[in-house]
Amino acid sequence: MAKPTAPKGGKGKDDVNKFLKSPSGLDSAREKEIGQHIGYRYDVNLVPDYGRITPFLKKYMEIMGWDDLNWLEDVHMGYEEGRAAVFDRNINGWVTVPKNIKLPDNQQDRDMIARELLIKFQMSKRHPMVDLNKAYRKF
Repeated sequence: MAKPTAPKGGKGKDDVNKFLKSPSGLDSAREKEIGQHIGYRYDVNLVPDYGRITPFLKKYMEIMGWDDLNWLEDVHMGYEEGRAAVFDRNINGWVTVPKNIKLPDNQQDRDMIARELLIKFQMSKRHPMVDLNKAYRKF
C-alpha cells in the first residue's frame, strides 16, 4: 500500500494555507454566511478554559441555559493607552478595566475577567446602547 504524501506546492484540499489564500477555505455554512472563520474551530487555544471560569460567568451560563461561552471565544484582555481594556464590538471601542481591579498573571484568567467585565458593561445603564435604545425604540 502506498504511503500518502503531502500535497505539493500547497494545493489541494489538505492545504494548510487554504484559509489564508481564498474565501473558498470557509468550511461551514455559518462561516460562508459571515465571511470569516470561526476561530475556535481551528485553534483549541481560543476555547475558554472552563476550569478558570469566574462565578459570575458560571451563573450567567446557567441562567442563559448555555453549555459554553463560544460566542465570547475571541474576547481577550488587551490594552488601550497603557491600561488594561476589553474591546466592545457594539460600541467599536475599548472599555478600560477599573484601576482597583487586580489582574492575575495568567492570560486565561485575565481573559475570563475580560469576558465578565464586557458582559457587565453591556448590561449596565452606562452602556451607550442604552441611550440608543431610548432614542430609537419602537415599542
